[in-house]
Amino acid sequence: MNKRLHTRLAFIIIGTAACILLISTLSVLLATHYHISMFHNQAEGMNHDASGLDYHLEQALIQSIIWTFAGSIVLAVFVGFHIAKRISKPLVDMKKAAEHMTNGQLDMRIAISGNDELAELGLSLNELAAQLHRQERLRVIMTEDIAHELRTPLATLKSHMRAFEDGIWEPTPERIHACYEEIERLTNMVAELEDLTQLDSPAFQLERKQETLKALIQQVVELLSAAYLEKEVKLSFQCDPHIRIFVDHNRMIQILVNLLSNALKFTPANGQVHVEAFEEGRDVLIRIHDTGSGIETEDIPYIFERFYRGDKSRNRRTGGSGLGLSIVKKLVTAHGGQVWADNKDGAVITIRLPKKI
Repeated sequence: MNKRLHTRLAFIIIGTAACILLISTLSVLLATHYHISMFHNQAEGMNHDASGLDYHLEQALIQSIIWTFAGSIVLAVFVGFHIAKRISKPLVDMKKAAEHMTNGQLDMRIAISGNDELAELGLSLNELAAQLHRQERLRVIMTEDIAHELRTPLATLKSHMRAFEDGIWEPTPERIHACYEEIERLTNMVAELEDLTQLDSPAFQLERKQETLKALIQQVVELLSAAYLEKEVKLSFQCDPHIRIFVDHNRMIQILVNLLSNALKFTPANGQVHVEAFEEGRDVLIRIHDTGSGIETEDIPYIFERFYRGDKSRNRRTGGSGLGLSIVKKLVTAHGGQVWADNKDGAVITIRLPKKI
């Protein structure tokens, strides 16, 4: 890439040196010519006197050096202050902006002019500020969501325990099981939050190897078959046995388990969930289609966001923690793939993964 700032500075230095040489050359030429002319005017009608010529040559050289020195100083001062102002101003603005961001003013932005490296640095700093602003908003929203998610089960447990303690309720198996469900919900949420934290960590790495896709899907189907039978939902899949894919085995199982568990949650009894996998060019597409109520159109762009649920009532029996699809998106992206949702007689979740990296 062409270093525009480097080129500009090089041209300024070369131009300054050329101007100094030009000043010195003109000074020598003009001073020498002036004193030689004076000598000739003085020597007219007089005998030739070499000492007079020597004197004028000496004066010409001295004056040319003085003028060269003075002109070079003036030029250097002018160019130096001009360059210092042009270079230091955006750097000072960036420093002030960084100080404002350090103090929490993440809406601070830098005015950009030009298209050199300093402008690119300013753009990068503005982008960093924008990302920090978005992350701060997400942090606040996430904190509020976590507090909301934790508050209800904790309040339920507290009320149950107080009722047991005061003798208002008898600790029947049903009521104890209700407490257990709330504890299990809290445990799952903490585990999912830990998983998301690990996925966001720079140290996170996938352990990829060649896998047979049909074997992966079949393993997940067997894992979830009991839950599907209990709810009387039919689970089927179709996949060419020759399709191989370069993935992390455990993480791929986690992706499919999350998606099929989510599909089961929103599919009524006697419904169907079908998994279809096929090749498309250099990619593999995995499509999960359920016969549930589908996804509201306005919810589709947001369902992979943390804690987002289309169920506005935030019913935990149907809505889950709102983290499962976020984990799916993180893992699919880590594999270099894409995941998206559609509606077609129910919800359709599609994953596109490259067969090779």
